[in-house]
Amino acid sequence: MVQGHFGLLIGQSGSFLRIINMIPRLTMSDATVLISGETGTGKDLVARAIHYHGARKTKPFIPVNCAALPDHLVENELFGHARGAFTDASSTEKGLLAEADGGTLFLDEINALSGAAQGKLLRLLENKEYRPLGSTTFKTANVRILAATNRELRQEVESGCFRQDLYYRLNTLCLDIPALRERRGDISLLARYFLDEYAGQYKRGALHFSACAIGKMEGYNWPGNVRELQGMIHRAVLLSSSSVLTSEHIDLPRRTHKVHFESGNLREIKALTIEQFERTYLEDLLTAHHGNVSHAARHAGKERRSFQRLLQKYGLTGSGFRKVI
Repeated sequence: MVQGHFGLLIGQSGSFLRIINMIPRLTMSDATVLISGETGTGKDLVARAIHYHGARKTKPFIPVNCAALPDHLVENELFGHARGAFTDASSTEKGLLAEADGGTLFLDEINALSGAAQGKLLRLLENKEYRPLGSTTFKTANVRILAATNRELRQEVESGCFRQDLYYRLNTLCLDIPALRERRGDISLLARYFLDEYAGQYKRGALHFSACAIGKMEGYNWPGNVRELQGMIHRAVLLSSSSVLTSEHIDLPRRTHKVHFESGNLREIKALTIEQFERTYLEDLLTAHHGNVSHAARHAGKERRSFQRLLQKYGLTGSGFRKVI
């Protein structure tokens, strides 16, 4: 498990560790880094790890959500303005770029920037210069730029939504954070970490997961990634009164298992789909019969012994589904 040295970047899967192992090398330069990945994968945490383990760690880390900035405010927010630049500009104001002086400016959801804002950012990356709104002089920016996107920027370039020259400037170094479904071995690790965190926060004492609860989480695709997992664990701790969280406490959307057709051939996808159906069916059946294996087997039209073998295949036990009083 990777934890502590890089804060909340927790995992032990190969795809995750490849990203983590690159961070020390990225801290040795001021090169721009483009961090890509789905929403909730931890791009902000990676950006913070790069900053706080580098030479600029004692200087500011300024995060900017580009999607939250209206087009007409981007220039003012980033570069600031001179007195009299517009009607309400009664004094000179520094922008976020000046606040990040000596440190790092993290541009999250950079794909959301307008074409005009992209042009101004390109000039900054090329010359380290910018001009506050309404000013006649340029200022020098001593900042490192880190950017993140949940879109495929190459496709955005091809569709004309993102400047090609800016893309090449941003793409000097690139980190692609894997989705949680692509590192399923880390799901239980992360779940136990969040469980311990919330158990301590709410003074619940030691909490644990049942085997079926772990199996249910590992069988889900987590479209919201680590952020969704964290929220689900938080909710489970708040709503449960038991010291053992069972499958019933793992509140996930129905029909959660979607097939990703690029992930394998027909045989692999068919096998995965069958497994997902079987696991969901068994969990629903055990939930309906409150963990009574004999009743569940009878309802499924199977002998108890063969039904028990099927449960073992997915790490499920009747005890994990017994009604909690």
